[in-house]
Amino acid sequence: MILTTVLAVALATAQTNAPASTGGTPPGEAEAKAALDRSPRHGEWIDVPGPAEQALRSFVVYPERATRAPVVIVIHEVYGLTDWIRAVADQLAANGLIAVAPDLLSGKGVDSGGTESIPSRDDVVQRIRGLAAEEVNARLDAVRAWAVALPAANGKSATLGFCWGGGRSFAYAAHQASLDAAVVYYGASPSDPAELARVKAPILGLYGSDDARVNTTIAPAETELKRLGRTYEAVLHEGAGHGFLRALEGRDGANRRAADAAWPRTIEFLRAHLEVSPPARP
Repeated sequence: MILTTVLAVALATAQTNAPASTGGTPPGEAEAKAALDRSPRHGEWIDVPGPAEQALRSFVVYPERATRAPVVIVIHEVYGLTDWIRAVADQLAANGLIAVAPDLLSGKGVDSGGTESIPSRDDVVQRIRGLAAEEVNARLDAVRAWAVALPAANGKSATLGFCWGGGRSFAYAAHQASLDAAVVYYGASPSDPAELARVKAPILGLYGSDDARVNTTIAPAETELKRLGRTYEAVLHEGAGHGFLRALEGRDGANRRAADAAWPRTIEFLRAHLEVSPPARP
């Protein structure tokens, strides 16, 4: 396998070279709830059995298609399981994938609740940062095992994460040898060569150019994965900032241009590695 790094020095060029629209870019944060209310797809809340008998509250959305579909586990930002993450899951289903978005704060909130029980965003961030990597991986293992066993699933699986969840998506690829692909939106890469050596799945990383905190972690991981013969494609979107897929209206249009280029690339990557057939027409 060959590692490829792409610098999107001109987003107009990136958009020109992107594949045709595949269900549209997910809505921004402000439009997420309305988009969910309009969605024709079947989304439901499921308590997935987790480790230590802890149910993991998860939002699951099914595509409308005649064949079995791959599973994509959506790993939320440091802000927990929000309407925006649910809207991303819905958009994945619009592209023919079973999307499962677990609340990784399940049981960690007020009265053993999850994200929805925590009174402020700052408190959510604090609790997310208190999660141990081992516990997060164990919870993702439980979600993945449940999801790939669904009657509608074809056995293939990937992760897709944002911000904190982007870093966890990369780390989970090092943890779970059976993962078929991982997508990282503006999440930090692992720094430990031993951890990178365990990565088997191909990885697509999508980053804003104005995000040095995260972007300084790209090159060391790139160098090591290239040495190991792994696939890591890093795409840097010029002018975009951290969180560009959620904050579509930010940075004088650069975030939206980045999102409109990154999302089709995400779907193309997932289809290539999960053997997805086109979704049924709505």
